[in-house]
Amino acid sequence: MTSLIAVEKQKLENPPLKLHYLGDRVLRQPAKRIAKVDDSIRKLVREMLQTMYSSNGIGLAAPQVGINKQLIVIDCEPDNPQSPPLVLINPQINNFGNDLCKGEEGCLSIPGVYLDVIRPEAIEVSFKDEQGRPRKIQANDLLARVIQHEMDHLNGVMFVDRVDNGLALTAELQKHGFSVNAVKPIA
Repeated sequence: MTSLIAVEKQKLENPPLKLHYLGDRVLRQPAKRIAKVDDSIRKLVREMLQTMYSSNGIGLAAPQVGINKQLIVIDCEPDNPQSPPLVLINPQINNFGNDLCKGEEGCLSIPGVYLDVIRPEAIEVSFKDEQGRPRKIQANDLLARVIQHEMDHLNGVMFVDRVDNGLALTAELQKHGFSVNAVKPIA
């Protein structure tokens, strides 16, 4: 169920891909489905993992590195070399659990900003792995939150769009040099 792509969990001085930040239009475009899982996709997965580890992240979506594809990499245990990353190609949530929970989220595309977001605690998601095989997993707690956060990126949604506390949101964004105008609240 876990990735077969071997990438050392280390911080590179010059990661292969460049992160895009809140306010960049590329983050607001819906990502396109990947028609064929091939070596170019596996190379992209490797580069996304290297970039994610180099930036102290636990999840990264292709739009965050300027690539308009439905591809996500996740590793909730970046300090554990025994725990392989999860690669989700064309992910789709089939089911949401009934329980909602509030949790603090951050984003590599909005560095330094951490705010509470309410999301379903458990999900069922289907996707293709890096070999192109169909997969389905049940996820809860942190993994469910990270998958939902990264899948939002595939739809041009940022976690700040889901923050209920407008005062905290405005204060945090301004403190870190981001424009509140870049937020697109979800109705």
